[in-house]
Amino acid sequence: MPILQCEQLTKSYGSNLALDHVDLTVEQGRIVGLLGPNGSGKTTLLKLANGLLQPGSGTITIAGKTPGVETKKIVSYLPERTYLSNWMNVVQLLDLFCDFYEDFDRDRAEHMLTALEISPKLRIKQMSKGTREKVQLILVMSRKADLYLLDEPIGGVDPATRDYILHTILNNYKRTATIVISTHLIADVENVLDDVIFINKGKIVLQSSVETIRAERGSSVDELFREVFRYAE
Repeated sequence: MPILQCEQLTKSYGSNLALDHVDLTVEQGRIVGLLGPNGSGKTTLLKLANGLLQPGSGTITIAGKTPGVETKKIVSYLPERTYLSNWMNVVQLLDLFCDFYEDFDRDRAEHMLTALEISPKLRIKQMSKGTREKVQLILVMSRKADLYLLDEPIGGVDPATRDYILHTILNNYKRTATIVISTHLIADVENVLDDVIFINKGKIVLQSSVETIRAERGSSVDELFREVFRYAE
């Protein structure tokens, strides 16, 4: 059974069609790049998968179930914007995740935080942007989820922080789980991906394995992305 499936999925914001009859299947155990320019529908799709939005029409399922209370138990979601309260410190964040998620591995989170020399007493408001990004990602990746939805996890941080974030993603998840990474920074994530989904103006433009792209087209994902989107405008 696919971990994520969409059939004729449509979502509008007023007169703006954010997703346009999307058909999509994502299998278990894959690292998938959801790739497209800003405003292409990436965030809307992830929010629908996490149950934060309802479809206008069509369906979306997680392991065969409509997004809701049950699917939140197996989905770990990193939103594009920080949602953590500025007054909270690291210990309080760990307590919060322990209370909310049965699959949260506190030992794993504490190990990563210690490795980064992030003090348990440090508050969100005292952190740099890069440190906040790292802490939030550590919390998300310390869950033993079946599906990780990461919305622009490397956006707006320096290259060294990007490298750490990608390293954290690759080394802290169940191998049977699926990771969907939404980004417009193709070159930075290409080497960690198994599959890619190109999305533009709410439509799926292409879905393929990275191996197939390189073998059949003789190009990198970044090169193909530039070629496809030159004609998708």
